[in-house]
Amino acid sequence: MREILGRRRRLLSRRGDGGPELMGAALTCATQWQWPVLPGVAADPEGRSRCGCPDPECTVPGAHPFDPGLLAATTDARMVRWWWSNRPTAPVILATGGRAPCAVSLPALPAARALAALDHRGMRLGPVVAAPDRWAILVRPYSMEQLGELLYAKDFVPGSLRFHGEGGYLALPPSETAQGGIRWERAPLPGSASPWVPGVEAVVDAVVEALTRTGVSAPEM
Repeated sequence: MREILGRRRRLLSRRGDGGPELMGAALTCATQWQWPVLPGVAADPEGRSRCGCPDPECTVPGAHPFDPGLLAATTDARMVRWWWSNRPTAPVILATGGRAPCAVSLPALPAARALAALDHRGMRLGPVVAAPDRWAILVRPYSMEQLGELLYAKDFVPGSLRFHGEGGYLALPPSETAQGGIRWERAPLPGSASPWVPGVEAVVDAVVEALTRTGVSAPEM
């Protein structure tokens, strides 16, 4: 237990470069867009490919909340400044749902093909977040009941899809995680009061169709 607590103190006390850009991104999300954010756990300083949290089997290394927990996500500028002043390299984590967008994500290669198919159809998309292994399409907040009804009505839903709804989270640009950098594949328009995002129904319908038509409905990665 002392080893875990000591490791956490080392993690929380880290200092580094890149703070202004990350703090600026966090403040834009929190104060301009009113999206609740909080700092994520950084990669393990002793091994960049590992997460800095105590879980040796962490499945999203460097891309999730740790201390504070997800419920601490806020739009308060003073809290955001305090967090990133003390942890300047911490990833920016969005608490999805509620006042913030939700997201639909899928593996990067199928996502690129699906977006190309959606562009060909002329479908309007909002911001798209790209991590090295997965891309996430931001959508309007939805309830679990709404999502359940939507998926139940479908004959087939690719196992590669993941849903980031109420109580979920998503690392936002320009965060650096243990798996690599997070970037905007489709960036919000500069100066947007709040970025436009489509409804989950349109995205799921279109992505399922695109994945099926392009033959990229691979099992979840």
